[in-house]
Order: sequence, then C-alpha cells, then structure tokens
Amino acid sequence: MELTKNSTSLSGNMSDIIKSGILPLGIIVLVAMMVLPLPVFLLDIFFVSNILISLVILMVAMHTFRPLDFSSFPNLLLIATVLRLALNVASTRVVLGQGHTGNDAAGQIIEAFGNFIVSGNYAVGIFVFIILVIINLVVITKGAGRVSEVSARFTLDAMPGKQMAIDADLNAGVLSAEEATNRREEIAQEADFYGSMDGASKFVKGDAIASILILAINIIGGLIIGISQYDLPVSTAAETYVLLSIGDGLVAQIPSLLLAISTAIIVTRVSSKQDMATHIGDQLSISRAWIPVSAVLLLIGFVPGMPNLLFITSAIVAATAGFLARRVERKRETKIEDSIEDENVQDDVDGDQLRLEDVTDYSPVSVQLGYGLVEMVDDDTGGPLVERITGIRKQVSKALGFIIPAVRIRDDLTLSSNQYRIRIGQTIVGEDTIYPDRKLAIPGDDTNIKLDGIEVKDPSFGMDATWILPSQQNEAEEKGYVVVAPESVLATHLSQIFYKHSGKLIGQDDVQTLLDNLSQTAPSLVESLVPKLVPLHNLTGVLRELLSERVPISDLKIILESLAGLVGKNLSVIETAEAIRPNLAGLLIQQVAPLNKALPVITFNSELEHMLIKMAKQNGEEGLVLDNELATKLISNISDLNQKLISEGNTAVLVVSPNIRRQISGIIRQHIEDLIVLSFTELPDNRKVNVVATIDGGS
Repeated sequence: MELTKNSTSLSGNMSDIIKSGILPLGIIVLVAMMVLPLPVFLLDIFFVSNILISLVILMVAMHTFRPLDFSSFPNLLLIATVLRLALNVASTRVVLGQGHTGNDAAGQIIEAFGNFIVSGNYAVGIFVFIILVIINLVVITKGAGRVSEVSARFTLDAMPGKQMAIDADLNAGVLSAEEATNRREEIAQEADFYGSMDGASKFVKGDAIASILILAINIIGGLIIGISQYDLPVSTAAETYVLLSIGDGLVAQIPSLLLAISTAIIVTRVSSKQDMATHIGDQLSISRAWIPVSAVLLLIGFVPGMPNLLFITSAIVAATAGFLARRVERKRETKIEDSIEDENVQDDVDGDQLRLEDVTDYSPVSVQLGYGLVEMVDDDTGGPLVERITGIRKQVSKALGFIIPAVRIRDDLTLSSNQYRIRIGQTIVGEDTIYPDRKLAIPGDDTNIKLDGIEVKDPSFGMDATWILPSQQNEAEEKGYVVVAPESVLATHLSQIFYKHSGKLIGQDDVQTLLDNLSQTAPSLVESLVPKLVPLHNLTGVLRELLSERVPISDLKIILESLAGLVGKNLSVIETAEAIRPNLAGLLIQQVAPLNKALPVITFNSELEHMLIKMAKQNGEEGLVLDNELATKLISNISDLNQKLISEGNTAVLVVSPNIRRQISGIIRQHIEDLIVLSFTELPDNRKVNVVATIDGGS
C-alpha cells in the first residue's frame, strides 16, 4: 500500500515538473526559431500546430460561461502571437533563401495555401489577403480593443462599490468571512483580467500590421533576390515569390483571425450559467421574432424580378424556426404552470400539518407585537420602532462591550391588539401594553395633578404613568409630566432587558469574535491564553457572570491579563469572575457617575456587616441565608434609599465587604434590578466617595 502511495506521489510530482518545464522550454524554442534556420518539414508541423492552437483557443472561448473562466487567455494570446511571428521569421528566411528553387521551396502548407487562394490570378490572391487583414485589423481587433478598454475602465471604477457591497453583506451576515474573501479576490482578478485584455488586444493589432509588412518584404525582397542573384525572368520570379508570400501570409493570418475572434468573444462575453451557443440560442428562440421575419421574406418572394424561390424557401425556414420556438415556449409555460400547481397542492396538503419552523424560533432576541402595533414597524407608514431598537442596540453594545444580537420583530395574533412580548430565546422576559395612538405621561417629582387617560405602570421602571391623547401633550408638559412616545416606551423596556439579561445574550461565537478582534493588537496574549490555559467555554462563563451584574467587558485585554494571573488556582467560573471584578469596576463606575463627581454610596454599619459575614461563614457552602424579617427590612430600606437617590438624579451604589458581596448582590437583584453592589476592594483610589446613607439591622 505504501509503495502504491509513493508511486502515486512520485508520478504526481513528475507530472508537475513536466508541466512547469514545458512552457519555459517552449519560449526558448520560439526565440530559437527566430535565429536558427528550420527544416521545411518542421515548418509544416509548426504551421499546423499554430492552426490547431488557435482553433482550440476559439472553442474554449466559445464554451466559457464568464470571462474569468478563461483568465489565462491574455497569456495564451501573447504566446500564440510570438509563435506566429517566429514562424513568419523562419518562413521568410526559407522563402527568400530557397524560393528560386520552386513553389515547394517553403513546404507543402505554404504551397497549398498559396495555390488555393491564388488559383492562377496573383492579383486576386493579394487582394483577398489584404481584405482578410482589414477584417482582422479594422473590424475585429479594433472593436475588441475598444471593448477591452471600456471594460477595464468601468471595472476599476466599480471596484469600490463592489467592495462596499461585500462589506455590507458580511456585516449583515449574508456572507461568511471566507465567502467575502473569495468575492474580494474575484473582484481583484476581474480588474486584473480586463486590464490585461486591454493590453493583450494590442498584440493582435500589432500582429496584423506585421503581416502586411512581412508580405511586402517577401514579395519585394523575393523579386530583388530572384532577379539579381539567380537571374530569374521577371515573370518567373513574380510567379514564384508572390505565390510563396501569399501562402506564407495566409498560413499566419488565418490563426491570427481566429485569435482575434476569440478575443472579441471573451471581452464581449456576459457572465451567465450557459455557454455562448446556448445563451444566444435561448435568447433568439422567440416565436414573436421569427413569424414577422417569415412574413416579410414571403412578401419579398412574390415581388417580380426577385429570386422568388430563394426568398420563399427562406420564409419557410423562418416560419419553421418560429413554429419550433413556439413549441418550446409552450413546454416551458406548461412546466411553470405544473410547478405552481404542485406548490399549491403541497400547500393544501401541508395546511393541516405542523412544520418545525412553526414551533421553533432560534432568534436570540425577539419582540412579538399584537396586530394593533404592526404599523409601528411598517416602513410604508413611517413606523419608527425598528430605528429606535437599532439605536438601543448600538447604545447597549457600546456600554457592555459586545454586539447585542439582532432583534427579530414579528406579529403574533395570539396577543391582544396593543400587547407586546419580549423573548430571550424561548423565554418570555417582558410584556406589557402600549397604545400607538397615545403617548405615555410620566409625572415629575412634584407633580400631583392627575391627567385624563389610561393609568398604568411604566414597564421599564415601574413608575405611575398615564397614557394620554396627543392633544394633551402640551397640557401634560405644563403640569410637570414627561411625555414619551409609544415606540420609546417599548425601546426603553427592551434596553432594560438587554442590560438585565446581557449574560444570556453572549455565546462562544461572540466571544471568539471578540478574541479575533483583540488578536489584531495583542496576538501573543490571545494565543498563549485561549484555549491553551483557559478553554473558550470557561472564558464565556466568566464573561457571562460579569455581564449578569452589568460589568462591561469592553476591555477584554485587562480581562485576559487578569485571567493569566489566576491560572493554576483551580477557581470556579464564579470565583474567577469575582476575582477579576476589581480590575473592571472602574468601567462600571464611570457609567454611574462622572469622573469629577463624588460617587454616592450606601453602606452597612459595622455591626450589621460583621453579623452578615458571620452568618455567611456559618452557612458554609450554602452562602448567606437571611431570615424573612431581616431580609424584608434590608430590602425595604435599600429600596427606599435607591428611589430617593433616583428622584434626585443620582444612581446609588451599595458597598459591602468582599466576603459577602456576591451573596448580597444575588439577594438584592431579585428585588431591585438596577442597584449596583460593589465591594470595598472595587472602589478606585482616584474616585471621591460620598456616603449618602448607612443601614443598620434595626432600621
């Protein structure tokens, strides 16, 4: 078995060596042909090979689906042109050196082409050659060159737009990173290809001009050499050298014409899923085009003096083509109708069946709306909800340090008209009722005046509020109310849920994206730590613990450096998150209070603190367990202080001993979601602290 594998590998290597060696050797042979004299039989072989190569290139060009499928064409065009010129030099040497010996002096190929075209009339042969050169140079080559030039210019101009479109699709999740890279490479290749074609078309043009000059040199030089050196009669010299020169020119010009046609086909090719013949055939198979053509030809066929039989025959051919095209069109229409009927039947069959997508939804975050709220997301009516949610996502993502997943908004007929529901995965985490034709008026601190409307609780903060009519807005604002649009109410509620459940919104894929981004600036840190020392799922768990208490993870470098110092201590995910909190607390505090403002804090008095620490130690692994009376008093006191500070425009922070910080935070967050609990070790040294209240167990 191993011998077979080695043999296969050896044969593959030999094949690669042979392929890589053929082209350089071929180029050397082409250069040698211009310098060294060639035997006549080799000339015939090379002329036939030249025609063979040109025909192969033409067939490949016709069967490509798009220009980039034949991206090596500019290189082949250059090599084929050099081959043809080398053959011209070699054949000119033979014609001028051996032409006096007869018409077969330059080989059978040149003699055969010369006799076939000249056919006893040398003037006709010269004119036919000139016409072929004009067709090649003026019509095909010039047109192909112009198309190449314009295509190259427009391709380069379109590159920035195409790159931006790829970036947009990548950001929207339509393309993967690998697909985006392939698309960018394809765009670069397309620009290089059309740029190369713009230059390669000049090869064909120069070759056509060279053909005319070589023909003139062969005829004039042959006459001079034949008459002066070999004493040939003028008629004999003209007959011999003109025939050889025309044959030589045609043998070179026909492959040149084939390559010019190939160039024109490539540069005018439109990318499609079909080759050129199928593409053109499908687009010409239109019965509405062939039937009028048949009628016009038939009408001309009855005009006296015209070749009636020929036109009538052509009319019959056109009518037959139209009939066949119409039959193909009917088959296509029948297939489409059958396909639609099959889909309808399948829909009817499946109508009473449950499909998996009907009962599953893998959206990380989704908002379900009652039918009365659908207009809030309708672009035709200027629904503002999508824009507001996008703004909230950006704001929360910037605050927490990772990209909040996209929110899927859909209608749900099971909800009441004005009801909405927010889900994290499949779990309902929030729901309420809003009124799209009203606005929510939230009273200020000193506002005691009631408004006519629907009295409710604000879904975000639980404050008393009233849904009022838009006409009451000025009255409400004059009475000290804050008036909020319905889409803002839902968006703010969603924002609170983002913060509260941020730990559930980040997954391993998101963490890997953060690591990939950090590796651009700190590659050694990422490579040495994850996943070698810290598995990805452990890092994800630590970040989730931090986010569950609103600690931003935007400085991932500090997190990884802190984790590096904890490796080997066998800490749990929760203990690890607790250990690195002091290095991140500054990010959280700066969102609570500006740097130049004292941080308002609430503390426990020393007796209560010591009692809680002692209770935590006694309970061991169970953690801090409070009796109902003490827990109720603590929650009530902290809630009152928190509400008072919020009404004053401040955000309070509860500061406790590091031994009980996590346990106290867990108890309080069940009742007061927006209160931040820090330990004394998490307070930065550069921040001023203002103790606004001290709580004791008997308050």
